[in-house]
Amino acid sequence: MESRKEAFHRYNQLNQIVRAIIIGILTGLVVSLFRLIIQCFLQLVTTCFGYFHSHPLWLVPWTIGSIILALLLGWLAQTYPDIKGSGIPQVEGQLTNQFDEKWWPVLWRKFLGGIFAIGSGLYLGREGPSIQLGATIGQGVEETAKLGQLNRQIGIASGAAAGLAAAFNAPIAATIFILEEVYHNFSPVIWLATFVSSLCSNMVSMQFFGLRPVLNVPYNHMLPNNLYWHLIALGILLGVLGRFYQVIILRLNGWTARLPKLSPIAYPIIPFLLVIPIAWYFPITLGGGNELIIVLRSLPVSLALFIGLFVLRFVFSMISYGSQLPGGIFLPILTLGAILGAVYCALMVRLGLMPVRYLPNFIIYGMAGYFACISKAPFTAILLITEMVGSLAHLMPLALVAVVAYLVVDALHGEPVYTAMFNAFIGNNPQSARRKEDVTMSITIYAGARLAGCKVKDYPWPTDCIVMVIYRGEEKIIPNGQTELQAGDTLILRANSATTRQAYHEISRAAHYAQG
Repeated sequence: MESRKEAFHRYNQLNQIVRAIIIGILTGLVVSLFRLIIQCFLQLVTTCFGYFHSHPLWLVPWTIGSIILALLLGWLAQTYPDIKGSGIPQVEGQLTNQFDEKWWPVLWRKFLGGIFAIGSGLYLGREGPSIQLGATIGQGVEETAKLGQLNRQIGIASGAAAGLAAAFNAPIAATIFILEEVYHNFSPVIWLATFVSSLCSNMVSMQFFGLRPVLNVPYNHMLPNNLYWHLIALGILLGVLGRFYQVIILRLNGWTARLPKLSPIAYPIIPFLLVIPIAWYFPITLGGGNELIIVLRSLPVSLALFIGLFVLRFVFSMISYGSQLPGGIFLPILTLGAILGAVYCALMVRLGLMPVRYLPNFIIYGMAGYFACISKAPFTAILLITEMVGSLAHLMPLALVAVVAYLVVDALHGEPVYTAMFNAFIGNNPQSARRKEDVTMSITIYAGARLAGCKVKDYPWPTDCIVMVIYRGEEKIIPNGQTELQAGDTLILRANSATTRQAYHEISRAAHYAQG
C-alpha cells in the first residue's frame, strides 16, 4: 500500500513538472516576443525623432496620432481595469485568493496595451506586465488540465516567475521574487515547479537575446574595505528616497482623480504629449530605462546632470504610471536607483572623498538598494542585480546596501509597494474580488509563528474556515484535530468568499508571527 502511494506521488510530481515546462516554454515565447516588439518600437521612436530634427513639420501628424493612440489605450484600460498598471498586484491577489480574473481577456489586452504604452516611450517597465502575462498563461494551462485549485495556484506562480525570467534573463531572482514578494510561500510543492518554469522560460529568452547580461555595466575596480562606510551612507539615502517614492506612487490615483473635467479615458493624453519634448531632447531616457543604465557610466561625471536625470525620470515615471496604462514600475525603480548611485558617487568625488573610478560600482549598488527598500524584497534585489549584471563580485556590497536601505524604509513604516498597490486596487475595484461560494487558499507557517507547534483543534479558526490538507515537505497529510502543525507546513484551507480577505489576513498573521 505504501509503495502504491509513493508511486502515485511520483506520478503527480512528474505531471506537475511537465506542466511547469510547458508553462515556461509558452511564457518564454510570449514574453520574448513582447520584449522584442517593445524594443523595436522604442528604436522606431528614436529614429523618427532623429528625422524630425531636420523635418519638424512631421511633429504635427505625430502629435495627432499620439492623442488618438492615447485615447484608444485609455479606453482599453478603463473598460477592462484588470490590465491597468504593472499587473503584479493582480497576480498577488490571485495567489492569495482575494482576487480573480479570466486569463485570456487579460492576456491579449495586456500584451497589446503594454506594447503600445511602453513602446511609445513612456517611462514604464515591461517586467510587471511580463509577470502578469506569464501568470495568465500558467492559469490557462492549469485550468485546461482541470487538476484543482492548488495546481491552479502553482501554475499562476510558475507563469509569473517565468515571465520575469524572460524579461530579465534572471531565473533564480525571478523565482525568489515571486515566492518572497508575491506569493509569500516557500513550500517545496511550490518552488520546484516555479523554478523549472523560470529555467525553461529563460532558455527560450536566450534564443532571442543571447547570453549578454541585460544590464551590462562593466567595472574595473573592486571597492576597497576602507570605503565601505559609503555603502551605509548610500543605503540611508536610498531608504529615505525609497520611502518618498512609496508615498508618491501610492497617492497617484487619488491625485489623478482630482484632475478637473478630465475623463479617465483621457488620462494618457498628458504623458503622450509630454513624451514628445522628452524624445526630442533626451531620447536615451525613453522607455523603462535599461539603455540609460547602460550608458550612465559613460556620461560626464556631473552632479547637476545626474540630479537632473533623477528629477526627470522620477517625475515623468509618476506621470506615466498615473495614466493607468499597462506598464510597470520594476525597471523604472532600478533606473532611479542607478541614477541615485551615480548622484552619490558624483557628490563624493566633488568632496574629494572617493575616486571617480568607482562610478560603475555605485550605479550597481544603487539599483539593488533602491529596489530592495521599495519592494521590501532584499533577497530578490541582491540576486536580481547579480544575475542582470553577470558578476558575483558585488555580492557583499550589494547585500550591505540592500539591507541598510530596507531597514531605513522599515523604520519609516513603509510596506511592500506591490502589496499596498493590491490593497488600493481591490479598494477601488471591489467588483473584481472573488465571488465564489467557497475559496481555497494556501498559507505557509514560518518558524516561531503562533501556529508552529499548535494542534489544529487548539487554534480558533475563522468561521466557515476548514484546514483541508497539510503539505509537509513532499508529504501530504489529511489533518484532524490532534494534528500538530509545524514550521514549514503549507496549509490548504477552504473559506467562505464573504470573509476570505479577513480570514486570510488573520491566519497569515498567526502563520507568520508569534502571538502578540
